[in-house]
This record gives sequence, C-alpha cells and structure tokens, in this order.
Amino acid sequence: MKTVFVTVGTTSFDELIENITTLDAVQALKARGYERLVLQVGRGSLLPTADSCPLIRVEAFRFKDSIAEDMKQADLVISHAGAGSCLEALGAGKPLLVVVNDKLMNNHQLELAEQLHTDSHLLYCTCSTLTETLKTMDLAILQPFLPGQPKNFANFLDRALGVR
Repeated sequence: MKTVFVTVGTTSFDELIENITTLDAVQALKARGYERLVLQVGRGSLLPTADSCPLIRVEAFRFKDSIAEDMKQADLVISHAGAGSCLEALGAGKPLLVVVNDKLMNNHQLELAEQLHTDSHLLYCTCSTLTETLKTMDLAILQPFLPGQPKNFANFLDRALGVR
C-alpha cells in the first residue's frame, strides 16, 4: 500500500497536520496513487482519527521511541524542516518534501530547506503552498544524500545556517 509518512518531530505544527488532511491535499495524494497517510503529530493539539479523511487510510500518533520503521515503510516522507527529521528521512533514502514553518522567528528552517533543495536532496514548500506542491512535485529529480558522514552534515549545517 503506497504510504505517505508525515512527521513534525517533537514540536507542535498543527498547521501542517491541518493542511495535509484537507480534501484538496488528500485528493492530490490519491491522484498520485497514495492510499495510506501516517501522521506523527508530536505535541500538537490535533490527532486525526481513522475516519477523518475521505479517500485515504489515516493513522495518527503523537510519539514513538523510534519512527525508523514508519520511514522505512513510507514511499514519501513529508516533514517539518527540523535538521534531525530531515537527516533521518534523507538517511533512510526516502523522497522528502519539507514543509517550512514560516511562522517561526529567525526562520532557520527555510535556510536549511533551501540549501538541501539547491543540492537536489529534497523539495520544500510552506503550508500555504503544500497542496499545489503535492499536485506538481517531481520526485524523480531528487538525488540521494549520502549517509554515514556526520562531519560533512555538520559542516553543511554550519554553511546553511551561516555559522561559517
């Protein structure tokens, strides 16, 4: 069953959960052949139920000891732009769509997403452009992010965030 895994990490990002479960977003996913939507909602106030979305099977949870199995089973990962979540999805070799929380102050998430997008490792959008991105995204353009080089990732983060 073709699956989308959505993660907000340990944060609260209700706007992402709201937007990915709208009828328009679900129709866009369904049009691409996705049949299952697994939502990790963190500390958010929303916890969608199995019957909350027409057309697609929905599962939701707040936290698990590990989301590695959820990522492994996913055909697409949609994530907030936290560095840990991005690294985990990229390390799992999964196509990644990052949704930047543009309401955060000092939007460092945007810088990280832009750099990883420039290097063709992921696609990114905001909540307001999520549905359109789901309709038009081309996952075939994505290039693998080579795992096993934490120092390279640390250096990349420093450059992306303007530390060096």
